[in-house]
Amino acid sequence: MLKGADFLTEGAAALARRVNIPEIVIGLTIVAAGTSAPELFVSLVSALKGTPDLAVGNVVGSNTMNCMLIVGCAAMVAPMTISRSTVKKDIPFAVGASVLLMLLALNNFLGRFDGILLLAGFVSFMVYSLRQAKNGQGDATTEEKQQNPWLSALYIVLGLVGLVIGSNLFVDHASSLALALGISEGVVGLTVVAGGTSLPELATSVVAARKGQSAIAIGNVIGSNVFNILLILGLTATISPLQIEGITTIDMAVMLISVTLVWLFSFTRYTVERWEGAALVGGYLVYLAWLIISL
Repeated sequence: MLKGADFLTEGAAALARRVNIPEIVIGLTIVAAGTSAPELFVSLVSALKGTPDLAVGNVVGSNTMNCMLIVGCAAMVAPMTISRSTVKKDIPFAVGASVLLMLLALNNFLGRFDGILLLAGFVSFMVYSLRQAKNGQGDATTEEKQQNPWLSALYIVLGLVGLVIGSNLFVDHASSLALALGISEGVVGLTVVAGGTSLPELATSVVAARKGQSAIAIGNVIGSNVFNILLILGLTATISPLQIEGITTIDMAVMLISVTLVWLFSFTRYTVERWEGAALVGGYLVYLAWLIISL
């Protein structure tokens, strides 16, 4: 997992420098799409097998973990500097996606129309990200010795393969163990499966933060959250409508609060400090304790 994240970060950063695309855009698109692959696979298979709570819980749990545990851990490793454009444009998009999901799920059902609406939001996000790259907005890339583009592509592919295989092995065995213990699908999705499918984001963001590439780290998290809601749930609900039973309004609210906290922390000198990272991790542990007590 860690080596895969290392390869992915190296390849994405090198690719961003070579084609003069801001690292935040690479994080929001290529890296986010790659590290969201486990969530996509798990949610689609869960929906097709008739376990919608596992699919929705996977996304809601992953997004909460992304903002509280992953951003928190990455900030504790090294304070994360966040660009003005990310604070004012990218993170609000993730907040908006979370609000949209909460509104659509008020009737405990995500139908095909809801799925198409989410997919339309995803297309808008991609158009915005590509325009941001074309206009040269976001973080400026640093001048470093350029890597061969084929080697960069190979690093990205090897990184994604390692991340996907590692996370799938974890999820397969961990979810089987949890289900054998009689835990509900919703709680399994929010905890074990979300934790397993979020391992790529955790590994990638911590490695990127350690290397001083906070743009990739925060872009990976925000991009993954948007991908999880708009693309994964949008595609899943369009293919197989989801009846939600085990995911509560509280779970949805915690997901929204988590991304809002990251947004608020980002306004303080456009940096998520170590103490703010510790506060995010602490908040996630409290939520996890509440889930366990509620079993």
